[in-house]
Amino acid sequence: MTEYVIIGDGISGSSAAETIREEDPDGGITVITDEGEPLYNRILIKEHAKGKLPEAPISIHDEEWYEERDIDLSLNTHVTRVDVDGKVVHTHEGEEIPYDKLLIATGGTPTQLPVPGSDADGIHHFWTFQDARGIREAAENSEEAVVIGAGLLGIDFAAVCGAQGVSGKYLMRGDRWWRYALSSEGAEIMHEGMREVGVEPVFDSGVDHFEVDDDGHVTAAVDPNGDRYPCDWAGVAIGLTFNTEFLRDSGIEQDNGIVVDEYMQTNVEDVYAAGDITRFFDVLLGEQAQNGSWGSAKEQGRVAGVNMAADDEAEVFEWVSSYSITHFDFPFLSFGHPTIGDEHAERKYSDTEWRRIAFKDGKVVGGVLIGDLSPQSKLKQLMREGRVVSDQKEVLLEKTVDLDNLAPTQEQ
Repeated sequence: MTEYVIIGDGISGSSAAETIREEDPDGGITVITDEGEPLYNRILIKEHAKGKLPEAPISIHDEEWYEERDIDLSLNTHVTRVDVDGKVVHTHEGEEIPYDKLLIATGGTPTQLPVPGSDADGIHHFWTFQDARGIREAAENSEEAVVIGAGLLGIDFAAVCGAQGVSGKYLMRGDRWWRYALSSEGAEIMHEGMREVGVEPVFDSGVDHFEVDDDGHVTAAVDPNGDRYPCDWAGVAIGLTFNTEFLRDSGIEQDNGIVVDEYMQTNVEDVYAAGDITRFFDVLLGEQAQNGSWGSAKEQGRVAGVNMAADDEAEVFEWVSSYSITHFDFPFLSFGHPTIGDEHAERKYSDTEWRRIAFKDGKVVGGVLIGDLSPQSKLKQLMREGRVVSDQKEVLLEKTVDLDNLAPTQEQ
């Protein structure tokens, strides 16, 4: 009987466990998580923090789900070390769990701002269900807040402020929100969305330090320009620090994440990784890449599960990810890898409609759609096909994208 151990019970770890059980009905499966509750919907916790959703719909699996599938779930358990030679996982309670196949799906922990006062009460990070509960409580009992982190996670804090009637200041280091993927024209649509819900973007700002009262609670953020922004609480979203401390001396290759091939296999035999923590070989790009979307993590877990249960690596991870934001009166969607292009094409269609497509080596590698999401399936199709189309930007910027209007692909 094969013993499978999965470290992490997010969507990638859980997806792998479910897949392994389907592929190997008799194998032993152990899932280890340092959280105190089983899998929940990380996408929906923001709606809970906004006061829009009760807790019930957010949980995906209860403990019975694991029991029914004969999966051993270990909650509140910290892995301290992995012995890849002896094939043993060590936990904080001194337990030794042997494995034949191991999956690392531990994701990350929100990065703390390296400034004075950043560990004060009232400074929130947005990652776990428990985080969302704390943010909701803070927002329901406050009048003003500060948000730091001009990216996809930071905007969730802005949305919480808007939904809970909190006056917010959104401090950004650059001249626009998500400046690596949006031009100023596209970003301004997002800025207007923030203003309409009562959150004011503050550019070329950031945090030099937090002011803290005698009780240890945050009272204000002071930016590098010396401007002071009073707050009842602060939301910080400046990225993730990957949970890999327990892998020291394991020999598992890392490069700002765990390096895996297209089969989710690490450089160490019988050790796989999936989810946010991976730096995976993207077969569409032909190079290593990273991605933090829920759909991508779920698919990586499934592919890892198939390959762990197979005698040989059987399935390749091939995926065009997408990330959507539904906080404003208009929808927003990014797909693929919008920040890595060497060429771009963009167009504004109205006050709330904008499109930007990123190309690399002439091929679509990602993009951002605001207001009108209808072109997404066709643009994703082009990305999957790997067609060279950067010389036909006008066709891709038409209000309605018709791929039949593209010139035929030239034979190489």
